[in-house]
Amino acid sequence: MKATYIDYKDTNSFSKTLLDYLDNAASLAPFAGNRPDIEGFAKQLQAKAGKTDREVLVHVLRRQYGEALQKQSAVATNIEALSSERTFTITTGHQLNIFTGPLYFIFKIASAIRLSRDLKAAFPEYNFVPVYWMATEDHDFAEINHARLHGKKIVWDAPAGGATGRMKTAGMGDTVREYQRILGLSDNSSKLAELVESAYLRHENLADATRYLVNGLFGSHGLVVIDADDASLKQRFSAFIEQDIIGGHSHSAIEQTSNALERAGFSSQVHAREINFFYLNDSFRERIVKLENGRYEVLNQGISFSEDELKAEIQHHPERFSPNVVMRPLYQEVILPNLAYIGGGAEIAYWLQLKSCFQHYGVDFPILVPRNSAMITDDNMSVKVLRLNLTFRSIFKDTEELKKEYVRRHTKHRLTLNDEWMEFNAIFSKLRLRAHKIDPSLGPSTDAVKARLKKAVKNLEKKLLRADKRNHEDALIQIERIKEKLFPGGELQERSENVGPLYVRYGDRLIDELIQHFKPLDFKFTIIY
Repeated sequence: MKATYIDYKDTNSFSKTLLDYLDNAASLAPFAGNRPDIEGFAKQLQAKAGKTDREVLVHVLRRQYGEALQKQSAVATNIEALSSERTFTITTGHQLNIFTGPLYFIFKIASAIRLSRDLKAAFPEYNFVPVYWMATEDHDFAEINHARLHGKKIVWDAPAGGATGRMKTAGMGDTVREYQRILGLSDNSSKLAELVESAYLRHENLADATRYLVNGLFGSHGLVVIDADDASLKQRFSAFIEQDIIGGHSHSAIEQTSNALERAGFSSQVHAREINFFYLNDSFRERIVKLENGRYEVLNQGISFSEDELKAEIQHHPERFSPNVVMRPLYQEVILPNLAYIGGGAEIAYWLQLKSCFQHYGVDFPILVPRNSAMITDDNMSVKVLRLNLTFRSIFKDTEELKKEYVRRHTKHRLTLNDEWMEFNAIFSKLRLRAHKIDPSLGPSTDAVKARLKKAVKNLEKKLLRADKRNHEDALIQIERIKEKLFPGGELQERSENVGPLYVRYGDRLIDELIQHFKPLDFKFTIIY
């Protein structure tokens, strides 16, 4: 496979915040950590050394993988390497989308693997382990219960409640079989069908199923999957839980940073609450709020604590306290020897709101690395693009704009009336002068006639273009089909389509090609074909 690269700004698909971050805008510097470049990583390596309880981390990972670790030598090697003070992680995270959800789930992980390799080449005296942090405590089931293949939406219809990682997979049989049917019949489809069946129908909950599936796709590349919904890991974070719930430190710090970002011209992605933890068990994940009488209540559950009772609960059962979106990053950086977080544009934007919170707790802020974004197509499609005198950069334009440009390039007629309008404009200048000499009050009437004529000329131009489009109907239909294929539903392929059809076409080579062609620190949109 081959790859070409274009600037993110040329795709018209990414936020101002992300583009400014990539351009190293001075206005964002106070909210970011070290820059995502080799020099920045050299600084980060020195800051992060010796601040992680590696013994607990390695013990938890061994337990979570269990016997499966014996079958994945690359993963086992990386987990054992985490015992060393010279090993660091490159982390990405995502929700537990069934069948991996949209393609960017896959792109995030491939970016983490490639960046780990690039850093090893730059700093051979250290080791770098790619990590996928499963968002097992998230409770937004509607965001993860579906996947799209060839435009068809497959939905796991199940009652939602509590953390998605703890959801039982026993009722997924029909959903798995529907996914398998769409994959079709081939060696690659059979392999993927077996992988998803083993993941979802032979594992008890969604966390274990997702670990198995992701390990099946990326395990040979040494990716380590972590489930932070774990009592031992939460114990390492318990002091932060207590301080933040009782002191409200993250709320005030993040609110100040968010206001400063907005004054600098950037919008906030998340809003901190006075208490940024949920109370979690197998049945529910509910917010904790402080009442006027000083007690702490779990919403909708009839559970409350005095301050002393809350401290005791945190000490004895830290696993019952689940960080929300603004505290999960702090938790991640406390328990991992992490150098960088790889995320999408919206994630980078909300991480920029968090630096002051990290500073308050004395935790190193990671380097923020935008994940690789990509479009995957084939030679047939690239040939069609070139035949129409389009480019991989131009196809990001609006469909109607592409059609207009095509007609203007290939028409045998002059479709614009600029020359004629210049003549009309000269005539109206004379008419206005003559009218002014007769009666100065007639000037506005002359201008009104000119405005009506200008509108009529523009309408005539549109009619000329529409008429000539009929002479290029076949080519314009091809443009529509190219856009529909490369931008399903009018959006980037990576934001809707599932990896399934691509895996059926390319097999394991797909993952290899992504890792090979991604360049995480170049900050370019990748087109692979």
